[in-house]
Amino acid sequence: MTNYLPGRCAAMEIDKEKFKRMFPNLAKEMINDDNRIVITSVRSDVESGEKAVSESFRGYNPDVIDFLRRCDSEEQANEIIDYLERRKEISEKYAAQLRKQLKEKGVRSFGSKKEDGYYLKKAGF
Repeated sequence: MTNYLPGRCAAMEIDKEKFKRMFPNLAKEMINDDNRIVITSVRSDVESGEKAVSESFRGYNPDVIDFLRRCDSEEQANEIIDYLERRKEISEKYAAQLRKQLKEKGVRSFGSKKEDGYYLKKAGF
């Protein structure tokens, strides 16, 4: 173990085999490349970090799939498709494809349910 320096974390050395015995699942995750996350930036200023996250949805306009993912039932999903088709926001052909998928595969075939506050949670608020 190294000496403690004010304002810094204390470093601790540990044998790899001991670590594997003490924390088998964590060791597997650290060794497995599938669980790696690339960090593309680091921000030391909280305000700039929050601003960057909040801007990730700036200008984002939900599409029909976003709306369908909020539905609880096939009936609600059909109402959404009908509404967007009437407003000419989706074509008749696309509406027919959506209805077919809905009937054959169900409402969750469009993705997991988006609960209230979905975008706020994604943005980290």
